[in-house]
Amino acid sequence: MIPPSFIQDLLARTDIADVVGKYVTLKKAGINYKGLCPFHGEKSPSFIVSPSRQTYHCFGCGVHGNAVGFIMEFGGMGFVDAVKDLAQMQGMPVPDDNLRPEDRERQKQAKARQLALTDVMAQAAKHWKQQLKKSPRAVAYLKGRGLTGEIAAHFALGYAPDSWRGLASAFPDYNEPLLVESGLVIAHEAEGDNEAKRYDRFRDRIMFPIRNPQGEVIGFGGRVLDKGEPKYLNSPETPVFVKGRELYGLYEGRAALRNKGYAIVTEGYMDVVALAQWGFGNAVATLGTACSHEHVQKLFRFTEHIVFSFDGDAAGRRAAGRALEAALPFATDTRRLSFLFLPTEHDPDSYIREHGAEGFEACVKKAVPLSRQLIEHASADCDLDSAEGRARLLTQAIPLIAQLPEGALRGLIADDLAQTARTAADEVRRRLDERLTERQQAAERGSERGQSRRPGQHAAQAAHGDGGHPGTDGIPTFEPDGRGASGASSEPFWEPESAYGADPYAGQSTDWKSKGKWQGKWQGKGSAGGRWQSRGRVPERRPLPRTATPLDRIVWVLVSHSAAWEQLPVAAHDLLCDQPAPYGLFFRWLDRLVHDQGALSGDEVLVQMRATAADASSQPGAAPFPGDDGDAALADLAQRIQRLHDIDTLPDPVADLIQLVRPLELDALREELDLLLQSGELSDAAEARQLELLRLTRDLKLEISQGRPISGR
Repeated sequence: MIPPSFIQDLLARTDIADVVGKYVTLKKAGINYKGLCPFHGEKSPSFIVSPSRQTYHCFGCGVHGNAVGFIMEFGGMGFVDAVKDLAQMQGMPVPDDNLRPEDRERQKQAKARQLALTDVMAQAAKHWKQQLKKSPRAVAYLKGRGLTGEIAAHFALGYAPDSWRGLASAFPDYNEPLLVESGLVIAHEAEGDNEAKRYDRFRDRIMFPIRNPQGEVIGFGGRVLDKGEPKYLNSPETPVFVKGRELYGLYEGRAALRNKGYAIVTEGYMDVVALAQWGFGNAVATLGTACSHEHVQKLFRFTEHIVFSFDGDAAGRRAAGRALEAALPFATDTRRLSFLFLPTEHDPDSYIREHGAEGFEACVKKAVPLSRQLIEHASADCDLDSAEGRARLLTQAIPLIAQLPEGALRGLIADDLAQTARTAADEVRRRLDERLTERQQAAERGSERGQSRRPGQHAAQAAHGDGGHPGTDGIPTFEPDGRGASGASSEPFWEPESAYGADPYAGQSTDWKSKGKWQGKWQGKGSAGGRWQSRGRVPERRPLPRTATPLDRIVWVLVSHSAAWEQLPVAAHDLLCDQPAPYGLFFRWLDRLVHDQGALSGDEVLVQMRATAADASSQPGAAPFPGDDGDAALADLAQRIQRLHDIDTLPDPVADLIQLVRPLELDALREELDLLLQSGELSDAAEARQLELLRLTRDLKLEISQGRPISGR
């Protein structure tokens, strides 16, 4: 684990204005700097960088954090990757208390290999981008598909000429082994009378660079211009490219994902580019594989709503079924999953060209919600007019519903299933409970086997993950506005010939759209395995008071009812996870635990807390969460909770938790209001936010004092 002292030293040596200034044009505004927010579209700057506080804050969308938090949010990184990235910028080697010297050396070699591979692919992408400008045939093909030069530049499209050794002009040594390892070149060893051969993998194809969330080129997709097979050709898997984990267009669409509020998952590169041309820059595509758990988990780091788009034929329905099953474990009450089925003769590219943006938008609004799609998927081969068919429906649907996280959605879909199967809701819920009990018992047996091998193994595994992406420590090499690391503008390859040549993301309204409930700065999208993402601040470890505090009460409720964690809103997750140690440490650990193992009983949670600490103490320097000095913190907290409270059941734990979190929300609102007043920001958005914060503070005070919700909130 990275020692907290190193993180503090790193932040002390970092000027946040320099870090943010690499990606955002900043202008001096009093004692602060101001610029256009990189996380949402706006015309007037509301993004403030404070050198005195070493923080950034946007009064338009509420994002807030320090230098590490900015790199995490901007690059879609996990905490550890962001710390390593910032350390690299400052020229500071990152220590790791756990690693042996030989392990450090292996990591160093693996990192160097990954950097070499991404450098080779970046050079190939640059070469093919230049070749596109020189090929009237390739440019004419893209124009024929309705694309402009701006969109081609935004996605860094290129063209691989029809030459067996075209890359020989891009690399000084065509025999370089990295060209084969990266999948750019195919090599055949000499056999018998046949000589050894080396030739380009991609020839006479439009090239689509595949970039990771940090903007590094990690692979390619190539499409034939004319008729030919295969129509699409992908890079082979390499140490930096795994098809089942990556999404085409995710890096290019990060800003649009925030502006639109949802992601569209398609099945082809051209769908993504065409939708972006028509203003839907929030589209991504899988890379020739079915949608996986990793895909869904990665997307939920950027948005709370995913729309899967499929053809309406039988193959599209099967693909939708696989996507449904991959997404079920992540379908909490605060997230949305929808399924869009286009007419059989269309894909997103052809549909939007024929019906326009408004027609496609109308289709998206009519997308089938998860609740209906689940039952339709389970009933696909069932005769609902017969008892046998309805029994088959129950048998097929209940295992799917059981994969949903505990919450209101799971129960409501079970009720819908009862209505469709024409049976009693209590009977469906009874069978669902039996299924959940079987899963829980199987998980417990697996946990017991794991603990017999190594105490606390499961909790330790949950604690050591950081949600980042292996081997993706680099700073983004491409800017959202098309600027490279050098700051040079990516000029369009040709002049736009339609009204859609303008930037589809420009001109987005920055008006506040608060729905009345608090939605301040705690808006992290979460890392893999959990919703929360650290803003880079190392929470201070404070001495525990002798008597129970509200945070103790919250911990007690969640230990007794761990299933209630998934029913809390995302803002409450983020707020709790940012509390000082040991409380914030516990909430982050619980987030991982519930995600990995599901809801556990109070006694089981306490056992896991002690097991995690025991496992950490057996590994010098280990910590339950990156950046926290908490080897014994969880065990101490478990002992404290048992001493202060009896572990029992509550009639409505979620309602109790909401009431306990309200004062913490009030403190956060006051902190944001103080920051806004100190910044001296005078824009309309800032003034509107100030009034909104005052109103929310007043209403929240009244709600807390009365112990009941305010009407109309």
